[in-house]
Amino acid sequence: MAIEKKTKEAKQLPVRDLTICEATQQMLEKARLDGVETAFDRAANMKACPIGADSACCKHCMMGPCRLNAKDPYGKVGVCGATIDTIMARNFARMVAAGGAAHTDHGMSMLDLFREVVNGHIKDYTIKDPHKLESVAQSIGIETQDRTLKQIATDLYNELERTYTQVEGEIPFAKRVPEKTLENWRKRGVVPRGAMREIMELMHRTHMGVDQDYENITLQCSRTALADGWGGSMVATEISDILFGTPSPVGIEVNMGVLKENQVNIIVHGHEPNLFESMIESVNEPSLIKEAKAAGAMGINLVGMCCSGAEVLVRHAIPHAGNFMSTETVLVTGAVDAMCVDVQCIKQGLVKVAECYNTPLITTNPRCKIEGATHLNFEEHDPKACTDNVVIKAITRFKNRKAKIQIPRKVDIGVHGFSHEYINYMLGGSFRASYTPLNENIINGRIRGVAGVVGCTNPRTKQDWVHVELVKELIKNDVLVLQTGCSQIALAKAGLTTPEAAHLAGPGLKEVCETVGMPPVLGIGSCVDNSRILIAASEMVRTGGLGDTIADLPVAGCAPEYMSEKAICIGQYFVASGVFTVFGTTFPIIKETKFYKHLFQDLEKLGFGKWGFATSPYEIARLMIGHIDKKRIELGIDKARERVLMDMSDRRDIDAA
Repeated sequence: MAIEKKTKEAKQLPVRDLTICEATQQMLEKARLDGVETAFDRAANMKACPIGADSACCKHCMMGPCRLNAKDPYGKVGVCGATIDTIMARNFARMVAAGGAAHTDHGMSMLDLFREVVNGHIKDYTIKDPHKLESVAQSIGIETQDRTLKQIATDLYNELERTYTQVEGEIPFAKRVPEKTLENWRKRGVVPRGAMREIMELMHRTHMGVDQDYENITLQCSRTALADGWGGSMVATEISDILFGTPSPVGIEVNMGVLKENQVNIIVHGHEPNLFESMIESVNEPSLIKEAKAAGAMGINLVGMCCSGAEVLVRHAIPHAGNFMSTETVLVTGAVDAMCVDVQCIKQGLVKVAECYNTPLITTNPRCKIEGATHLNFEEHDPKACTDNVVIKAITRFKNRKAKIQIPRKVDIGVHGFSHEYINYMLGGSFRASYTPLNENIINGRIRGVAGVVGCTNPRTKQDWVHVELVKELIKNDVLVLQTGCSQIALAKAGLTTPEAAHLAGPGLKEVCETVGMPPVLGIGSCVDNSRILIAASEMVRTGGLGDTIADLPVAGCAPEYMSEKAICIGQYFVASGVFTVFGTTFPIIKETKFYKHLFQDLEKLGFGKWGFATSPYEIARLMIGHIDKKRIELGIDKARERVLMDMSDRRDIDAA
């Protein structure tokens, strides 16, 4: 199926200007020969609205839409009198509310599944990590000694349900927040009560004629975002670990070369791990394997993409074909026999690309149906009824393949699965699991600081390039990098997530990596797993020596190619937690307005973190390293301790003391 002639004649940029991923480049060339349009083409031929990009447009009532001038932001106001700061704050807040709703709804789904498993109503899933169950329960004050797993799990469900439904008080995981950070939240009135209440209140405040003070709106933005990071997202991560297993490092294959021409290739793309976990069962079903072989296949090849792929990548070492901006181009290989999706980050454009190659695009979640796609409803009480059917459709497509198969012969290796628990073990061992070695190496200067580089890929930016160049700069300057989501796939393709990548790190970080046997870049899961970074930051504070709050730590965060409202919410919950957070590509605020100064300067004065923005990976690195160095100076650790070689008399003196 070719695209329309007018699209063929539209602007086409050289593929090397669109992505550094060789496999994606190859498939973009094939797509153009096949007459198939992708998001890269649409981005090149659709300019972003300059007024909308600056968030200078308000369409929240029928007196508008009102368009203000970014070049003269205080030259006029909206019909109701709303200033540019009110309009931008409302727009920003609604992105936080939508992004927070996406994550908290995902978390609620995981909690619903947990309840049904605990009550025995769902038999296909079980509690795979009872130790994680007990540790999570203990972290929020639930008694575990001399109690059954069901008793503990029931209490945990009842407690975590408050994360969503509570209308007063503090969400359960507020107990995990460092004391001084929580003290500041209480002082500012931003401790989340319950996610439903915070999102509802934020949407109310941003309605026409309600909250018209950008500072006041920002406080509720923070409260809502924190209900995501320390609530919905954290619940999703912890429950996923309890049900499906806590990740530990595994070596995995990434890139489109993981597809196999002689096998039935099934891709799962989306965000909720329960679908993928059932798919793993289905592709290993002997009767379905027999059917695939009867169709002429050597077997069934299950592959992940985007964050669903990242979930099972860190738990089961399932191969991963690519991140968000490769989800259309992977279909161009002609080798995909079915793509199965659930929720979030799923382009509607997948339907037409799939049609061109006779690939079934199958939606599975009632919250996400797509016109033109096949819908098979996934029901946790009988999950294989859906996933077995997906496999059958894929086998049928394999038997009737018509598209020319062209699989890029590109496979890269990454090591991922560095959960908080494993980092604790990796640094301290089984009997003395601790973050002390990390803190000590930050204090003595071997590690300059820690950076979270996370998030999506965006067709307005050269795919993967900013992620890769930024991380190279950070590790070269002795900054340890934590990664989630599509970013870690970009880094895996670049070979930066293996222990061998330590040779690209600065001398201090290299020494630590070689001693521990770890990469300088630690992949920790999907985008919802940013909550693992919050837990790690809290543990660094509790371990001691690096200040009393998260805002004291020599850490920084970045989403260099972000593209969704979820990312804005993630950024705001990191800022509200105390982290300097830099975004790339674009930022929906006019520079030098009062609201801009509030987010980029004033929040830090209130004991929070602050926002930053830059498009160049080298400028982003400069901002992040500059902030880390500033925090080192404030902590009095800006000068590395001298390393002294000890003789036996020195050791005897220590023993005597």
